[in-house]
Formats: sequence, C-alpha cells, structure tokens
Amino acid sequence: MISPELLRRYPFFSAFTLDDLVRLADAGSEQQASAGHVFFREGERLTLFYLVVEGAVAITMALPVQDVIHSISSQMTGQYRTEDVVLTTVGPGDVFGWSGLVAPHAALSGATAQTDCRIIAFACPPLLAAFENDCRFGYLMLNKMVQVTRARLQAERVESLALARSVHTAGPLSSEAHGAE
Repeated sequence: MISPELLRRYPFFSAFTLDDLVRLADAGSEQQASAGHVFFREGERLTLFYLVVEGAVAITMALPVQDVIHSISSQMTGQYRTEDVVLTTVGPGDVFGWSGLVAPHAALSGATAQTDCRIIAFACPPLLAAFENDCRFGYLMLNKMVQVTRARLQAERVESLALARSVHTAGPLSSEAHGAE
C-alpha cells in the first residue's frame, strides 16, 4: 500500500475523492525499475497499470525488421524478426498499462524503462472489483484513461502528419508512378 497523499500530488488523480484515493493506494505498490526493464510486451495479459513517479518509460510497438526478406509463410505465421519502435515516452505523473483495466486485458503496445525509474504499480483485479461496486469510481477512472488515450492518439496523429508531409515535400511522385497516362 502507498499513501493516498502521494497520489493526490498528480493531476491524473485530481478528481478522485479521498475514498477513491484510498482504494487506489490499497491496490498500489511503489517499485524501482532499472533502465532497460521490460514492464510488458505487446499482446501480453496485463494485471497491473502504472504511474511514473521518476524516470522515463518508452511505449513501444514491435514492427518487422526492415531490409530483411520475410517469407510469405513467416509473415502468415507471425514468425518474422521484429524490432521495438518507440511510439512515445511517458514521464513523471503519466500513467501507462491502462489495458489492464479494460477487457480483454491484453497490452496493445509494450513498455520499457528508458532510464532508472520509480513507479507505482496498481493491481487491476481489486480495482475492477471496486469499479463493479462503485460505478462512479469506475466511470471516473475509465474517463481519465480515455483522456490519456485521446491525448496520445492526437500526438501520434500530429507526428504521422508531420512525417507524411516530410515525405511528400521530399519530392512528389511522377504521374507514371501513379499509373496515370
């Protein structure tokens, strides 16, 4: 258990009542992670979600290694080499691993400590039980998680548009490349 007062310091928890903070604190434990520690990988079942207290955590996605020929059979069976690509980095006050609170509780990305970190790990099962008993608490938590997700999607959208613009300004494709006559 951690102190509810510790949670009160972070904007993510600002709308929660003292009772909510106590339930969260009861489900939380403070932990240390060394740089390079893998919290979870894409597709793994999650039973924890996390708050970064100190340090930086990379949110990653496994993509096929480029410049390597992947056979059709390896592509169809998922047996090809991948590398983790950093989608974003989260730091103090940020949460990650929210998929542990949403069925089917499978990670949609990975998370790896970029630096030595201090984090709070929250056990999802007792929180999910608390959400069933107090729908307001569950609604508030999921609403906060959706806000985090929305902000991250917006950041990815901006980054994707910037990348697309840089590719486009590098030189337009000729009409022959588009199949035009």
